[in-house]
Amino acid sequence: MANQTNGTMTGHAKVDKYNHHDYYVIDELLSEDHLLAREAVRTWVKQEVTPIIEEYAEKAECPTHLFKGLAEIGAFGPSLPIEYGGGGMDEIAYGVIMQELERGDSGIRSMASVQGSLVMYPIYRYASEEQKKKYLPKLGSGEFIGCFGLTEPDHGSNPGGMITNIKDDGDAYILNGAKMWITNSPVADLAVVWAKDEEGQIRGMIVESGWEGFSAPEIHGKWSLRASITGELVFDNVRVPKENVFPDIRGLKGPLSCLSKARYGIAWGAIGAALDCYDSALKYSQERVQFGKPIGQFQLTQKKLAEMITEITKAQLLAWRLGSLANKGEATPSQISMAKRNNVAMALDIAREARQIHGGMGITSEYPCMRHMMNLETVLTYEGTHDIHLLITGYDVTGLNAFK
Repeated sequence: MANQTNGTMTGHAKVDKYNHHDYYVIDELLSEDHLLAREAVRTWVKQEVTPIIEEYAEKAECPTHLFKGLAEIGAFGPSLPIEYGGGGMDEIAYGVIMQELERGDSGIRSMASVQGSLVMYPIYRYASEEQKKKYLPKLGSGEFIGCFGLTEPDHGSNPGGMITNIKDDGDAYILNGAKMWITNSPVADLAVVWAKDEEGQIRGMIVESGWEGFSAPEIHGKWSLRASITGELVFDNVRVPKENVFPDIRGLKGPLSCLSKARYGIAWGAIGAALDCYDSALKYSQERVQFGKPIGQFQLTQKKLAEMITEITKAQLLAWRLGSLANKGEATPSQISMAKRNNVAMALDIAREARQIHGGMGITSEYPCMRHMMNLETVLTYEGTHDIHLLITGYDVTGLNAFK
């Protein structure tokens, strides 16, 4: 990977002229703290992400220098307690932060989402007090980078079929197996890993990357999330001290609770990608002249734009209501699945329509639509595929389990 310590790359830095769109004045439903958090992250994205993201995506390189900046703006675990390295904010604040990050790039939001929801959250919820104090402050400050090991090469939508396992060895467990499609893994200092014990129970544990037998090869050749670093996790007789294994949680409930937290953030984040595409398409439609008038004056273009802002507004209301329920501890995994599925599909549709409005220019890096479109193809699949979330809703409304 090229030297990225100072975040500089060759080429022309892009100026971010994004304007926020709030057709139903949903900002009136947000608190001052929500708006301040959003503005801080939006400013950071305009200054630090937009000027470089197209080049990093083109080169398929991760701007790892941004990890520190993400920590400084409070993007790692914003709704976790301050004493455990979080931001002490509520779930809506977490949502609006994820929205602004994904407006910059889905990969940047993934970097933060994994660190906060899939690494810090399970440690906060399931680890011993000693482990919380050891790891969480360093994760919150960006000194440590983490990753989350659940998906395996042969077990994605069916994580219960995992074959990664631990065997008792006195004061430690011996960990063997492999995980696949792991965001941040090649640069991670630690991994929250889920494996089956000798009784077949799924256990969670904290595994440090420097331990013997641990490797994290990078996955190359991605056409999506190209500015996010993705890899494997390979465990070859890794010795995990028993104090690093979560003491009380057993079964899929543990990892699925983390996924609910991450999926909630995605439901907000995808709106950011949609807003960026809509904003770019709206501006382009007002500036691009064909047949003697701006293309935004043509009925078919207005149809596209009107439908875009309608779908964005519906998604904004869905996310806000979900956040309100989450603040009361009442958001169910099924409700989160509905919002994740709807909002990501909405954003992908808008990215495609926005690309059409830009015409041929829409496939270039001068505009963000094609990059967002490619990224969202991954977001549609990870943290539960589009179809799996549909079946989760189906199970919830019928009581009949399509997975069995």
